[in-house]
Amino acid sequence: MTEHVHQGSATKRALVVRGGWDGHVPVPASDRYAAALKDDGYDVTVSDTLDSYLEEDLLAATDLIVQCWTMGQISGEQTTGLLRAVRAGTGFAGWHGGVIDAFRGETRYQLMTGGQFVHHPREFTTYEVHARPERADHPIMAGIAPFTVTTEQYYLHMDPAVEVLAVTDYAEDPDHPELAGVVMPVTWTRQWGAGRVFVTAVGHRVADLEVPEVDEMIRRGMAWATR
Repeated sequence: MTEHVHQGSATKRALVVRGGWDGHVPVPASDRYAAALKDDGYDVTVSDTLDSYLEEDLLAATDLIVQCWTMGQISGEQTTGLLRAVRAGTGFAGWHGGVIDAFRGETRYQLMTGGQFVHHPREFTTYEVHARPERADHPIMAGIAPFTVTTEQYYLHMDPAVEVLAVTDYAEDPDHPELAGVVMPVTWTRQWGAGRVFVTAVGHRVADLEVPEVDEMIRRGMAWATR
């Protein structure tokens, strides 16, 4: 089902694709940013099917895809449609497992996103996120001071080609003490052909998205990624 949320004279069009594992609250989380995009003047379409990635005309007219789809399965044809659209200039943005724990078996998708969840401690962790000094003036991070969150701290396998904007020091994990202190990317961007990709690893629950600095990064990231 595809729900048209807003239609008007907006020059930018966004497609919000949501689904997968319910533990990451895909509907309330994506509703939050569909509303934010609408407030910013975007024409927003919300979809709960990956078949949206098969609609070439829809994707060609879309300036930004926001995905919130944890785990699940994506077909080869759906993957091809998504990657083709981003490479042609459609932006792609998202947070946490909705982007970097999606479609675990599809390495072509992971190549585009630039990072993949592989572990988090069993309990929530309080950790600090801070901009890399050399990226502190990036439009997504400018003016965002170091901040703390208490939530899942993702350990990731990362593409060294991405532009890492913000990092954290990985906390002590009783199951994997050897990982403590590893500097782990939290927020990054990349170019994918003509398209821009924005990812942040924070966002397990709506309360995480309500942290002002997290919310600001996501809103700025969506704007930055938009065609």
